[in-house]
Amino acid sequence: MKKILTSLALLGLVFAGTAAIAAEEAHNAAAPTHFPIDEPKEMDWSFAGPFGTYDKAQLQRGLKVYKEVCAACHSMNLVAFRTLEDLGYSEAQVKALAAEYTINDGPNDAGDMFDRPGKPSDHFPAPFPNEEAAASANGGAAPPDMSLLAKARGVERGFPRFVFDIFTQYAQGGPDYIHSLLTGYDETPPAGMVIPEGTHYNPYFLSGVSLKMPKPLSDGQVTYDDGSPQTVDQYSRDVSAFLMWAAEPHLEDRKKTGFRVLVFLLLFGALVYLTKRKVWAGVAH
Repeated sequence: MKKILTSLALLGLVFAGTAAIAAEEAHNAAAPTHFPIDEPKEMDWSFAGPFGTYDKAQLQRGLKVYKEVCAACHSMNLVAFRTLEDLGYSEAQVKALAAEYTINDGPNDAGDMFDRPGKPSDHFPAPFPNEEAAASANGGAAPPDMSLLAKARGVERGFPRFVFDIFTQYAQGGPDYIHSLLTGYDETPPAGMVIPEGTHYNPYFLSGVSLKMPKPLSDGQVTYDDGSPQTVDQYSRDVSAFLMWAAEPHLEDRKKTGFRVLVFLLLFGALVYLTKRKVWAGVAH
């Protein structure tokens, strides 16, 4: 009798385990639990690869998109106005651009805070006085600072791609992700997927099925002076490139230094080999 009860108990555990697995598979099929649902599209960037460089015209367009669209919600606290000279602006242009912003400074001799026009040494001011105010104005989710966004965001690339990335120097995961996110709002959610109220579906979002930020860009929203297309895709490309520069402004110098180091190591290795041949040429082996 005891053996029969034991067998029945084991059989019950097997059935329970099978039912649990079936239920989990059905749940996964109905609502994906891996995010992003779609992998970011790999774009062609001028700064890609070991010899890539920034397109200054694109960076200037990206700055324009940031100023007219993104800056309403997103701060860029780590970027100083004076660094915009790297984008091709003159010192006078940078001073004029900085003066467009109002900086809260102080205290003065009377111990009071005061407002003044921006200077090149200032950083881009935040649109909200603190994180709590930012969250309150955006449905409870504070928009992230954009200073390092292009380096902080990016989808992990599985095997074997990450192996090839070592040799191709792939470092565009952040811009790829930002571009896909900004252009991914028009897609329809899969059948059965529940989108929380007050959020917006985006299959490229890293942290869930939807996010608080509504679609920020539309065709013709920002006027370009150089004749570039005024489309969501172009805006997304330009602001993604600008954010990559903001996160890694010394990328070009780093690549130049790396190339010079490799050339030095190759020449040094060749000299060491020739020296070794010369020193040991007359020694019997």
